[in-house]
Amino acid sequence: MNGTATVLNLASIVSHHAGLAPQKEAIVWDNVRLTYAELDKLSNRVANALVEMGIGHGDKVALNCINIPYFPVVYYGIMKAGAAVVPICVLFKAAEIEYHLRDSDAKAVFVFEGTPELPMLISTKAAFDAVDSCEHLIIMTADMIAPSPIEEHKTLTQITFDKSEEFEVYPTAPDDTCAILYTSGTTGQPKGAELTHLNLWSNCVTTYSIHMPLLDFTDQQQKTCLITLPLFHTTGQTVQMNTQLYGGNRVVLLPRFEPKTTLDTMVAEKVNFWVGVPTMYWALLQYVKENDYDISHIPDNMKVCTSGGAPMPVNLMQEFQEKFGVRVMEGYGLSETSPLATTNHFERPSKPGTVGQAIFGVEVKCFDDEDNEVPRGERGEVVIRGTNVMKGYYKRPDATAEAFRSGWFHTGDVGIMDDEGYLAIVDRKKDMILRGGYNVYPRQLEEVIITHPAVSLVAVIGVPDDRLGEEVKAFVVLNQGHELTEEEFIAWCRDQIAANKYPRKVEFRDALPIGNTGKIFKRALKEEVAKA
Repeated sequence: MNGTATVLNLASIVSHHAGLAPQKEAIVWDNVRLTYAELDKLSNRVANALVEMGIGHGDKVALNCINIPYFPVVYYGIMKAGAAVVPICVLFKAAEIEYHLRDSDAKAVFVFEGTPELPMLISTKAAFDAVDSCEHLIIMTADMIAPSPIEEHKTLTQITFDKSEEFEVYPTAPDDTCAILYTSGTTGQPKGAELTHLNLWSNCVTTYSIHMPLLDFTDQQQKTCLITLPLFHTTGQTVQMNTQLYGGNRVVLLPRFEPKTTLDTMVAEKVNFWVGVPTMYWALLQYVKENDYDISHIPDNMKVCTSGGAPMPVNLMQEFQEKFGVRVMEGYGLSETSPLATTNHFERPSKPGTVGQAIFGVEVKCFDDEDNEVPRGERGEVVIRGTNVMKGYYKRPDATAEAFRSGWFHTGDVGIMDDEGYLAIVDRKKDMILRGGYNVYPRQLEEVIITHPAVSLVAVIGVPDDRLGEEVKAFVVLNQGHELTEEEFIAWCRDQIAANKYPRKVEFRDALPIGNTGKIFKRALKEEVAKA
């Protein structure tokens, strides 16, 4: 590398604080408490092991791990070696993992051994065996000193125990690929969004500057962030882990979201900052109401919560804020945007129903189908450009060109921007229902339906209809103790919603399908309808 070239490696956020305050806690999980010095040394050992394997700058390394300290140790170790991280969803089966290993050209994969309920090693081993280009399978065991459960493959402990705790972080350039995050693949196969060191670094710096003024730093104490979103997902990685470690704060990990455990942890660890998707907020409220859980001490420490991943119903946000006494800052972004693109800022009042304004270094507009900006207050596809936007889809020049037409990244989301620059996400462009020639936006209907006193959760989709092309159907979960007939529900909707939009079909359920990142999984509902 040219000595005059700009150097930027995201993993330096760990080594920086290890030098400043090595004794400060960085990662907390159960009884494990890693200081910045320990996190730095452990990730250095991983980097040394990778270099010994012949893995370095430009290579890709997959990481399949739940929210435990192994994740940040390996994550930053891969970056320190100059390679790019490819996080894998822990719920994936063998065929899905095989696709990701093959498509990303991963030379190695680190995998947590899992549990009987979540046999991650079994699925990953089957995928690894099918991909000749992936040369190394490294196993992370629940017991660090346990022997390898597969004799021919080494554990993380085995490859790192004799490695040096010192490592000179590889001098990656700002435009070097730092991570490849695969999109959910709502159409066709998932695509790998290539995020650079500059993408991720700038996003965590900006996120920190937005949220931290809401916290009280006069006591000079470290602030604590609780992560219940999966670390394989962009929000858990950037908005929480990277951002908080950049700020020298402590990160508390929970392997899975469960309302009681989450609330207990908020109290025990004196959590100041938490990010959840709307279904998590809903679950916490339900648990508190149904179990008379004492949350009186949570507002003593919790100063800000952030919601993302899906638009939050206005009444849900208002109820949570009133019950918990904490401000909820709704934001918006995608894997391709590192992820944060807009959010409510502390200097300005939040506007319920919007995801705030563009963050520093990012421009957001709404375009029509000809890529012309629509007037404020009108619907259009949300487009973004800035330091947060990926450099492209890995090995997919055509998809990249299509996404970046007119020089803006096209999100596929439908939004409305008001005169003050507040953005409201109306729907996914692909979720729009075309009923008898009229455009119907499910999100708009869900906002109305959720206000019914008997309704706890709702998802609206389009279903095939011989006469109209598509008909509107609502899947509804009722509040505990409430009853509602199909006729009563449809009659209520008819009174509240325009005649060309209200649902003519409804199905009551005990629960709605939830995807890998905690959002309502509408695609599963659509697949059910298609099979039926």
